[in-house]
Amino acid sequence: MVIGVPKESFPGERRVALTPAVISTLTKAGFTVVVEAGAGTGAGYADAEYASKGARLLPDRGSVFAEADVIAQVLCYGSNDRTGQDDLPLLRSGQSLMGFLRPFGAVETVSQIAATGVTAFSFELMPRITRAQSMDALSTMAAICGYKAVLLAADTLPRLFPMMTTAAGTITPARILIIGAGVAGLQAIATARRLGAVVTAYDLRPAAKEQVESLGGRFLELPLEAQDAQDARGYARA
Repeated sequence: MVIGVPKESFPGERRVALTPAVISTLTKAGFTVVVEAGAGTGAGYADAEYASKGARLLPDRGSVFAEADVIAQVLCYGSNDRTGQDDLPLLRSGQSLMGFLRPFGAVETVSQIAATGVTAFSFELMPRITRAQSMDALSTMAAICGYKAVLLAADTLPRLFPMMTTAAGTITPARILIIGAGVAGLQAIATARRLGAVVTAYDLRPAAKEQVESLGGRFLELPLEAQDAQDARGYARA
């Protein structure tokens, strides 16, 4: 079986579906991995790293789709600027497509993918259970979003996050409010605390209070909590 990794086509997307570190594991398991030249450049992985781990580099996108039985992408869906839809003619019946598909936000594109005869696996729909935890890319990306959001806030805020004592006096720490204490929110709390901010967080779920306080944040309690704010798995209801 051949696994193909094309270069991401979504504007500004720098991630890559497979890193060089996993290539040797796949080849030892009997898979052949083909990678479009330059696919990992944006993520900091040179073509030579893929080649050294056993991947075969191909010069263009069409070659990857033509050879691969499984296409691994980060973003597979179309958008308003038709990103991703140019791949539709390259897909063939019997192939498998794995990545973020945004199945409820790009219904037309998903229908078009289905019409090609491709079997698509959407990472957004991966069950969030212990057995599938190592494949929960959605939670991983959410944690990174929470981290990056705080860094952007710190860069935008016209003052310092931590308390600092200077010759001119003491600068009090910034006060940060984080709304939502899910995966992204909890990571944002931890990051803001590491940067020295005083953090307050709010979530509809009363059970989130313990998690917020365990990270050093103060839980904002408002008389708005609904009794059915969370489902049986502990996540907030839509």
